[in-house]
Amino acid sequence: MRNFIVTIDGKSYSVGVEEVESGVTPAPVQTAQTASASVKPAAPAAVPEGEKVLSPFPGIIKNLLVENGAKVKKNQPVIVMEAMKMDNDITAPCDGTVTFAVIKGANVETGTVLAVIS
Repeated sequence: MRNFIVTIDGKSYSVGVEEVESGVTPAPVQTAQTASASVKPAAPAAVPEGEKVLSPFPGIIKNLLVENGAKVKKNQPVIVMEAMKMDNDITAPCDGTVTFAVIKGANVETGTVLAVIS
């Protein structure tokens, strides 16, 4: 068995891989140093000015309840998030026009910008 450390989204995992005799020559493996030196982080997406709607907990974006660019009222539900198998409405903090920063099916962490109301 060979052990590797794999880093995904900044989180490291120890992985054990068992060798199987198949007569196939394995492809060369790129080391973590080489990978990190050659990979450049993506530029952060531009977030418009306005009142940010933040994720109150980690979860999955189950549904966007209004169209991007729609006019919304304070306390109007704009997103349905699923967390621990329960659906939770995320509401607009103020009146304005909604611009979503996430898509349906996205996994989000606490504090992630879900939308901006301007």
